[in-house]
Amino acid sequence: MKKDKSYKQIAFTVSLVTILINTVLSVFKLTAGIIGNSGAMLSDAVHSISDVLSTLIVMAGIKFASKESDKQHRYGHERIECAAAIILAVILFATGLGIGYSGILKITQGYETLEIPGLLPLIAAIVSIVVKEGMFWYTRHFAVKLNSGSLKADAWHHRSDALSSIGSFIGILGARLGFPVLDPIASIVICLMILKAAYDIFKDGIDKLVDKACDDKTIEKIVNIIMAQKGVIKIDDLKTRMFGSKIYIDVEIEADGNLTLFESHEIAENVHHSLEKELETVKHCMVHVNPAKNEDDKTQSENSAQITEKVITEEKSDNSIQKSEIDTKEEK
Repeated sequence: MKKDKSYKQIAFTVSLVTILINTVLSVFKLTAGIIGNSGAMLSDAVHSISDVLSTLIVMAGIKFASKESDKQHRYGHERIECAAAIILAVILFATGLGIGYSGILKITQGYETLEIPGLLPLIAAIVSIVVKEGMFWYTRHFAVKLNSGSLKADAWHHRSDALSSIGSFIGILGARLGFPVLDPIASIVICLMILKAAYDIFKDGIDKLVDKACDDKTIEKIVNIIMAQKGVIKIDDLKTRMFGSKIYIDVEIEADGNLTLFESHEIAENVHHSLEKELETVKHCMVHVNPAKNEDDKTQSENSAQITEKVITEEKSDNSIQKSEIDTKEEK
């Protein structure tokens, strides 16, 4: 409960900082785009305005995701955060298409209709690059700390905005040097960057909604923690799944078949508590104990390493199969 409260407070603080900075920056860029006659800067301003909306969605997602489990949702509400990230991706995608369409329209209208932007949009682009790159690292720091998918999506939204401002800067500078067509071309480049960011965020959200397994590094860490517990002979089976920003683990371990029920239960409890203690992202772990077969200690020890390696390999294989299935669905 205390951990969830801290998670919510930090995420909300980051989101409020983001809203404040993006609101000020959006107004500045919008004003600069209008006064300076720059389509690229106007596109950049629209991108920043979408940042404000997306952060509000992130805040709503985190608020509902941090709710305690109830009678209708016994596993909690973490997946609401994934839904928030997907909604954000859709907004980003629509924003990108709108910016790209505007750029193409200006180019097709004719070279003589293009205007030379003023100096103010160029200054606004520089300010935006510095501010948004700083916001990317600020938000990313807490996204990694909290393992928050929606905060991570918001961080990359900042990065995409910084990259779009670089495109704006190049387009505006080129237009001022006598190549006005570079301004709408910059809008199209911004469009492509936004679409790529939208795709990445959407894919990450979908992966967490369809019970994707943990990454290989996390799986190896889980295996090491389990095998370090006294009484565990080997791992018979291991399954992991992402549930929003949290992890669920189902594991079958082998222990001495001559142990009492209380002793076997104590081993299972040690595995359970160790995983939840050492890995903050683990929400719940289910441990099943199988009796070891009648083998001498040496054979058991040799088999332990082989079985553990097999579990890791199978889990990696499952990851690859899931990724392949998701990619196939996306292609369709």
